[in-house]
Order: sequence, then structure tokens, then C-alpha cells
Amino acid sequence: MKNSVLVWIGFAVLLNSCSEKPKEKKAEEKQVVETFALSKESLSSALHLPGELIAYQQVDLYAKVAGFVKTMKVDLGSEVAAGQLLATLEAPELLSQVSAAQSRLHSQQAVLTASTATYNRLLETSKTPGTISSNDLDIALAKRNADQAQLEAAKASVNEINTMMTYLQIRAPFSGVITARNVNLGAFVGPAGKGSEQPLFTIQEQKRLRLAVSVPENYTSLIKNGDEVKFTVRSSNDTLKANVRRLAGALDLRLRSEKIEIDVFNPNKKLLPGMVAEVTIPLGKAESTFTVPGSAILNGGEGVYVQKLTNGKVSWIKVKKGREVNGRAEIFGNLAEGDSIVTKASEELREGSTIK
Repeated sequence: MKNSVLVWIGFAVLLNSCSEKPKEKKAEEKQVVETFALSKESLSSALHLPGELIAYQQVDLYAKVAGFVKTMKVDLGSEVAAGQLLATLEAPELLSQVSAAQSRLHSQQAVLTASTATYNRLLETSKTPGTISSNDLDIALAKRNADQAQLEAAKASVNEINTMMTYLQIRAPFSGVITARNVNLGAFVGPAGKGSEQPLFTIQEQKRLRLAVSVPENYTSLIKNGDEVKFTVRSSNDTLKANVRRLAGALDLRLRSEKIEIDVFNPNKKLLPGMVAEVTIPLGKAESTFTVPGSAILNGGEGVYVQKLTNGKVSWIKVKKGREVNGRAEIFGNLAEGDSIVTKASEELREGSTIK
């Protein structure tokens, strides 16, 4: 019995000694971490964004006055020049108003002629002392002036009706293409009510287009007026070039982006408004900033970090990430040139841990 107890004690001591040897060996192992010295670099890249081609000018044409469509001079797809007649309307009540206004004008001209003649006779007679009182002369003058004002009002009424008559002719405001026609001969149209739900015509200028692109906030400072861009559309394999012409100068609060417009000349009309384009915008080199390989950036639960090694101790530095080009990224944070940064960031390297 004593011998068996001694055997078990000896076996336990042997196991204990065997289990302690790996621990000592593990404590002696050195953890190797690769680092690099932080430095500044200027990145040059290109921005790839979707864009939309829209007509340089587009307008819906409505009827200014109520009437019936009398003639149609164009149809869907017609190319028109600025000022060209597109359609004419018929409004008989306007013709009646023209006749009435002209009659009032002629009547008022006759009244003014009579009052002017009366005043002139009284004026000549008054040159003989005691023949005409000053009061009668003043009354005649006031009557002539009132008739003159009434005549001017009649002329204005005639001009107004004539202007309304010009609205019976629908003309193109600029050169373009008729892309929609919503009426036929005899249709009733007007500025309000039934017949005005849709425009008579829609006209677009297509020989010059606008390419609209929304640029994210991070890149707005790198794009300027006149920059050349490249773009492609699905209907063609050609790579087209154009230049930035307009910048909004403000951010869309919903998208946090700035809208820019690029003029695209389209003389053969191969490009159509509404097409989606893939736009490549070369970004010039910005000021030198700290750049690190993508593996050095750690996306933590509370932000983006890099791991800095100072006197053998690890510290997590919170940073903001900028552009990424060819596996390298800009970072902004509490860092200095020459800091020792861990090349491959890992969550296993805890804050304050010591690296031998």
C-alpha cells in the first residue's frame, strides 16, 4: 500500500514538471510585429461616378389662351428652329373682342376730336376781352384732357387684345427637337381646366447636353472648373471626353455631395437625354498627407484606428481615412512624421500591451 502511494506521488510530480516546461518556453518566446516609419505622400487618383445626360435646354409648351387647335406644323421628332411656328389655335371670342376694342378706339378718337375743336374755338374767342369766362375755358380744357386719357386707354385695350391674338400661335423658343406631342387637330386647350393637364409640346436642345454628376464631399476640393473628364455610355463602347463647366458651390444636404455639370457637344445626336454615363474624373495631387498601407488601418467598433508603437508599448490612435489609391490610404489624426506604425493592425494587440 505504501509503495503504491509513493508511485502515485512520483507520477504527479513528473506530470507537474512536464506541464511547467512549456510555460517557461512560452514565456521566453518573443512576439514579432512588423512596423514602418510614418511619412507624408501626395496621392494622385481618379474618381469613378455615375452621371446622367440631360438636355441643355428643355421646356414644356402650354397654351396661353383657351382655344381649339387649328393647325399642326410639327410632329414627334421634328427638328425646329428658334421662332418656328409649331401650331395655331382658333378662338372666335378673341376676334369679337378685337372688333369691340377697335370700335371703342375709333369712337374715342371722334370724341377727342370734338372736344379739342371746342377748346380751340373757345381759346380763340377768349382773346377778345369779356367774351368767354376763364371758368368756361378751364372746363373745355379739362374735357379735352379727359377725352385724351380715354383715347390712350382705348389704345391700350386694343394692344392688349392684339397681344392675346399672338398667343394663338405656338412658336419654338429655341432650336431643338420635339420630344413629345400631346394634342391633335380640334383639341381644346387652355391655361386652366381640361385640356391643360399636359403640355402641347415638349422641346429639347440635344446638340449640346449637360452631364450632371454628384461629387462626394471628400472630393469637392479636388475638382475645379475646366477639368477634363472621360465618360462612357451603354449604347457605345467609345470613351468620350468633355470639360467641367459649372459647379454648384454648395452641398446637397440630403446626399452630402456637390452637383457639377459638364457640357457635352452632340452634333450627331448619338447621345440622348436620360442616358446614364460612367464618369471618370482625374483627381489632381492634393497636399502631402500621412499615407499608410490598407493593412495598417483597423476598423474598430467606435471608429478607425492605427496602432503606434512607442517604447515597446502599443497605443491605438483614432484617425479619419481619406482617399485610397492602389492599396494605400490617407489618414488624419494625432500623429507625427517618423512615428512607428504597425504594418498589420490586429485587435489582438491591446492598448498598452508590451511588444518585446
